[in-house]
Amino acid sequence: MKSFLNLIRWKNLLFIVITQLLVKFLFFENMGAETVLSSIEYALLIFVNIGLAAAGYIINDLNDVKADSINKPHKSYIDQGVPEKAAFRWFLIFNISAVSIGFYLANIIGYPSFAALFIMCSALLYVYSTYLKFVPLAGNIAVSLMVGGVAILPGIFDLLPAITLQNQELQASLFFTLLDYAIFAFLINLLREMVKDQEDIKGDYNVGINSLPILLGRCRTNKIIFAFTILPIATLVYYIYNYIFDNTYLVLYSLIFILGPLLYFAIRIMDAEKKKEYSQLSIILKIVLFFGLISIGFLEF
Repeated sequence: MKSFLNLIRWKNLLFIVITQLLVKFLFFENMGAETVLSSIEYALLIFVNIGLAAAGYIINDLNDVKADSINKPHKSYIDQGVPEKAAFRWFLIFNISAVSIGFYLANIIGYPSFAALFIMCSALLYVYSTYLKFVPLAGNIAVSLMVGGVAILPGIFDLLPAITLQNQELQASLFFTLLDYAIFAFLINLLREMVKDQEDIKGDYNVGINSLPILLGRCRTNKIIFAFTILPIATLVYYIYNYIFDNTYLVLYSLIFILGPLLYFAIRIMDAEKKKEYSQLSIILKIVLFFGLISIGFLEF
């Protein structure tokens, strides 16, 4: 059971659940949003999200057995707790269940075409694990788009269908706030994926993955990561100054839990060389992503 939970990255799935619960029951409700999904239907939407994420983790591990045996032998779950055939069955179960429920929800809200989003996500996960991860940056971008979807999906399925002439200004404002969070999640996760490429360079080289560190070397890749880090830092400074500068608590929260760690990351990445250093930097970005996304529950204040 423990190996299975680790295989589907239960901690990451819990993070998805927490984020989307905060969106529905704090952000939407406290901001006076009009929504269309009942609590049960919204729970199904969350399941769709974690189902696709779990399927993605499984198919990725199935295609990464050789690389993981080199990069992280102590965290390789296929055939070391979960048999390969059983893992593939679970991949199918999560994938088919998520897409089927997504199709149901799209029809419930009166936009059956929205089901295409889940079909595209499902296809993207498979294409990523079998092809895109071998293309420099393409795999990093694909995974980061999925992470950004965690923030924007409730807006698409619960907020947009409830738009009327009377509430369109408020609904649009809330949707674009979610879009800001989705872009933030995309940028931070893209940085993290690039750092993980640095961390996994040995195994990736052995299985033929052409990541940036393999093509350009670690030193040049560090500089590229640093340059990418400037964008979320500059965006956060702009956001703090223009939108929450009058709220001391939110400013302190942003500085301590988001901007501060990002600045520390930017300084450390330039001198990073060892696998352990990249692992620590990856954890810092995960913390930034966590505190960044859950802050959506505090926006009322």
